[in-house]
Parts: sequence; structure tokens; C-alpha cells
Amino acid sequence: MKEVVLDIRRFTGLLAPERMRRAGVWILVAIAVIVLASQTVYQVGPDEAGVVTRFGRYVRTSGPGLRVMLPFVESVTKAPVQRQLRQQFGFRTDVNGVRAAGNFGAESTMLTGDLNVVVVEWIVQYRIADAYTYIFKVRDSDKLFADMTEAVMREAVGDRTVTEVVTVGRTDIEAAVQKELQAMADQYQLGVTVTQVVLQDVNPPAAVKPSWDQVNQAQQQRDKLINDARTDYNRIIPLARGQAAQQLLSAEGYALDRVNRASGDASRFDQQVAAYRTAPDVTRRRLYLETMARVLPKVGSKVILDKDAKNIVPLLPLNQLTQAVAGSAAATTATKAGGR
Repeated sequence: MKEVVLDIRRFTGLLAPERMRRAGVWILVAIAVIVLASQTVYQVGPDEAGVVTRFGRYVRTSGPGLRVMLPFVESVTKAPVQRQLRQQFGFRTDVNGVRAAGNFGAESTMLTGDLNVVVVEWIVQYRIADAYTYIFKVRDSDKLFADMTEAVMREAVGDRTVTEVVTVGRTDIEAAVQKELQAMADQYQLGVTVTQVVLQDVNPPAAVKPSWDQVNQAQQQRDKLINDARTDYNRIIPLARGQAAQQLLSAEGYALDRVNRASGDASRFDQQVAAYRTAPDVTRRRLYLETMARVLPKVGSKVILDKDAKNIVPLLPLNQLTQAVAGSAAATTATKAGGR
């Protein structure tokens, strides 16, 4: 019972007014220190820049690290200047890259230059080049940048046909939109640098997609047939031209050879006529000897008899010689026929 009384007295002593006032003062001091520290020291991330204002007026831009400012007088606004930012149009994805459900047809449905409707989905990547300009020059910079991007994309799509937008004109559209968007961002002092514009998907509306696919298949088949025809043309026509040129050159060479041979024969005949007129006997004998020199080697076995000889002793096997000569002549004729 005595111990309980002592504990009650000790507790009531702690609740004395003087001690309560001291504890309250220390608590207030601690709170003030915490508030003062939170209003004086701030942290800027490695990919951020801190824009410091004093009474709402811009003072300075601080880099990454632990910084200080005047409490209750200055404030800081942070901007991710080193981070790659992006905006998506026609679709949305979460942090894992999975498409989110939703209807974004109002921003993705566009009219082409030939009055066709396409659904365009694209991404714009950009960086904050000037944190002060991005934060203070324009109100709601993200919304303005998105509206500018959509307007520039609609203008680029509206200047082209549906075939260009869906197929061969995608790269030109991306480059044109990036250039025009950067010019508008500089004009409106957004303080951003457009790094890339990427067309994700360009398709006709779902209602006409089957017919569109059939048209594309027909165009691809047409292009394939045209390319095949050009391939055959490039293969056959040069070959025919080469063969024709070869035939012409062969004919020209044959004609030149025949003319030269005929000219040579005519010139040789003229020379023989002139020689015969100068010395007929000698020329006649020379021609005879030259002719016999060409003919006799082709005859084979030969028997030469004097026309005035009489009572020839039949020592030579004339019958066998006659058969041999006939066989040799037949072989020579066959050889010439085969050579032709």
C-alpha cells in the first residue's frame, strides 16, 4: 500500500505545471527546427534541376545534390531535365509496357489528303532543355505540347495519300513532324527538345480493314508481276541484242573475208594472164607442173607408161594396182565428204 502511494506522488510530481511548460517548450523548439530545416535544405536528384524562386520570382537554377535556400522566402520546383520523356497518342501503356484499356479514337483517327480515314498511333520522345522556360513560360506545358503534337501530325497526314501514310511515307512523316514540332516548341518557348517521333501503327478503321487488306494484296501481286516482267525484260532483251550484234559482226567478217579472197583470186588471175602474155610456153608449163604437183599426191599408187612402148612384159600386178587405186580414191572421197 505504501509503494502505491509513492508511485502516485511521483506521477503527480511529473505533472507539475513548471515541468509541463518546459516539455512544451522543447517540443515547440524541435518542431520549429524540423520546419526550418525542411524550408532550408532540399535535395535535387541526379537527373533533375531545381528552379528556385523568391516570392514567386525566378532566382536561380540549381544542379543535382543537397542544396539550401532561404526559409519561408524561397521555394524550389524540380524538373527532370536529364530524363527521356515521352507522350503516347492513340494508345496508352503501363510501366510494364502492357497496353491499357481505353478508347483513344478521338486523337488517333485522321483524314488523309485523298479523303480516306486512317487510325494513327505514335510516340513522341523529348527532353526538357530549359527547366525555367518549361516551368514558368507556359502554363500546363505537357497539355500544350500534346495539343501541338496532335495538330502537327494531323497536318502531316492530311498532306499525303492513304497509301503513303500506310506504306512508303512513314519515314517522311516522322521527320516532317519532328522538324515542325520542334519549330513550334521554340516559337512558344516550351523549353523542350524533340528527340524522336515514331509511328507505332497505322491502319484503316476496323470496319474497312478486310477490304483494305484485299486491296493491298492485289497491289502487292501487281507489283510482283511488274517486277517479274522487268526481270525477264532485263534478261532477254540484252541477250537478244548481244546475239544480234554477234550475227552482224559474223556476217560482216564473212563478207570481208569473201571480198578479200575474191580480190586476191582476181589479182592472182590478172598476174597469171600478164605472165602468160609475156611468155606463153613457160607459163603454160609452169601451170601444168603446179597443177600436177597438187593433184598427183592425192592419187595414191601410180603407173606411168610410155605411149609408144610395145610388147610390155606383164610383170606388174595391174589388176591389184587398179583395185588399190580405186579403193584409195573411194577413201579420199569419203574423207572429203565427212570433212564437209
